[in-house]
Amino acid sequence: MHTQSVDSPTRPQGQRPAARWAGALALCSALLLALVAVRWHPLLTLDGDIAETTHRWAVDESGLTHTFRILTDWVWDPWTMRILCAVAVLWLLWRHAAVWTALWLALTTALGAGLQQGLKAAVDRSRPVWEDPVDSAHYAAFPSGHAMTATVVCGLLLYLLHRVGVGRALWRTAVAVAVVSVAGVGLTRVWLGVHWASDVVGGWLVGAALVALAVIAYERWPVRWTDLPAREITSP
Repeated sequence: MHTQSVDSPTRPQGQRPAARWAGALALCSALLLALVAVRWHPLLTLDGDIAETTHRWAVDESGLTHTFRILTDWVWDPWTMRILCAVAVLWLLWRHAAVWTALWLALTTALGAGLQQGLKAAVDRSRPVWEDPVDSAHYAAFPSGHAMTATVVCGLLLYLLHRVGVGRALWRTAVAVAVVSVAGVGLTRVWLGVHWASDVVGGWLVGAALVALAVIAYERWPVRWTDLPAREITSP
């Protein structure tokens, strides 16, 4: 059986696209961060127009707004996402052979939470303020913690499902749930008037960049550390 050196593992073919994605996402994240930090007028104007429109809809459509509050506060809440990640970590630890993967998943999620709070403190952007609010939130606005956490957790779990080669039906279901969750939580935060649109886009970008960087780091670990097999997605 062919073996390869732990000191110089062969780079997987998927590593180059991941590196390109990581670079592009990091660049877009940095650009948006700079525009928000300097309070670029066109961006602030666009944010304000979107916020005023969606807030008016939220006030008028109280039933839909209530549904969005349930989704954002319970189904897509950052702690719900972290609990989902914790369950995945415990499952990986239960496998015994996937200890390093469990550690990678837990550390990346924790890094995402720390990065999110660090950016909020550094930018210190105020949230929208309304005379007739439909919801409330704490801490600074940029980036959206809900959007970033959902992106990081869903992105990491999708990568692991892809790596182990789950059945096509399960894969498609997982992708659909992830897309709806990541997009949905971002839209609900704007609808409820607790975030500017650029906060949500920033959360998506920074979260996706972190996932891409984490994938690169995982693939570059020595072979004895990458304890989940890399397989193609196959039909059930």
